[in-house]
Amino acid sequence: MPYKREDSPFWWICITQPDGKRARRSSGTADYAAAKAVEQQARANAWKEKEWGVNPPRSFNEVMLPYLRHASQHQRSYETTTHRVKALRAHFTGVVMNDLSGQQVREYTSKRMDAGVSAATVNRELAALSAAINWCNVEYEWGLPNPVKGRMMREPEGRVRWLTRAEVESLCRAARVQRYGQALECFIRLAVNTGCRKEEMLGLEWRRVDLVNGLLYLEGQHTKSNKRRSIPLNEGALAAIKTLMAFRAEVAPASPWVFIRGNGERMVSIRNGFEKACETAGIKDFNIHDLRHTCAAHLISAGVALAEVRDLLGHSTVMMTERYAHLAPARVRDAVRVLDGLREQGCSRFGHAENPAHQGGALLKLVTP
Repeated sequence: MPYKREDSPFWWICITQPDGKRARRSSGTADYAAAKAVEQQARANAWKEKEWGVNPPRSFNEVMLPYLRHASQHQRSYETTTHRVKALRAHFTGVVMNDLSGQQVREYTSKRMDAGVSAATVNRELAALSAAINWCNVEYEWGLPNPVKGRMMREPEGRVRWLTRAEVESLCRAARVQRYGQALECFIRLAVNTGCRKEEMLGLEWRRVDLVNGLLYLEGQHTKSNKRRSIPLNEGALAAIKTLMAFRAEVAPASPWVFIRGNGERMVSIRNGFEKACETAGIKDFNIHDLRHTCAAHLISAGVALAEVRDLLGHSTVMMTERYAHLAPARVRDAVRVLDGLREQGCSRFGHAENPAHQGGALLKLVTP
């Protein structure tokens, strides 16, 4: 029989699955009679699946809700995923997922593009749908088709926006004069010198700051890739850390957070202050994540290898780091210089080897009887 839960406005149902396990889920309705009908239909489908081997129809909600409840909640991007699902639900609600076709996926893509959504956003939404289908196929063995595969849109090359060292100093001066400007300036300098992401810094605790060895420690739960890494601190980063330490000692010595406000509470967002600083400094089309791009651009321009930049930034593959490869012309310049060496070697061995006419004359002499 349907039952109520304190954390849900809907009636919940419980059925026995073909494998003998009991499954509880929301009926999706606050009407008891409707919930009872949903429960009876679910039991009938489970019986048909067990006795006749029939794969019952699965709705969009039946596929997406358990994925969000069991799998996606453990992901760091859970809130982003639920936001993407809203657009999917508006289009696919009422669709029988057993019969989902490539044509329906293309229709969704066209509809979203007509609404002015970027190709990258559409791809992320479809990726959430594909992940939900795959999860249900693995966990519940539903055998649903996944026509999303092979139908992702081509995305433009990733955006790379970075600041010169002079622009970084200008931005820091603009940040310094604001409320909590000292913390904002330290945030900018730490980001530019370490390449850390925004949440990796705002969530940084003093217990993970090692001034003796000059390192920041990030555990798996603190990073986007769920992999721990250590961030070395150069002089610029150490100066920012020491400034933040002095501020903490003055206003809230017991606070565990590196970035705090005057009452010792953790800083949750710096967006407004950052945007105001950019406006004051005359820097346009620049966001907080671009500080990370700035760190990578400075390293690559200085000749640091892509693999080393990858390890510092915590990219899962070097392909993510290759977006900055064009900032290292010295590597390509060294490569083409090899051709100069080969040409010089050819000239020393064959005299006029660089002149095709001379080459032809020499060959004629060799073949003339």
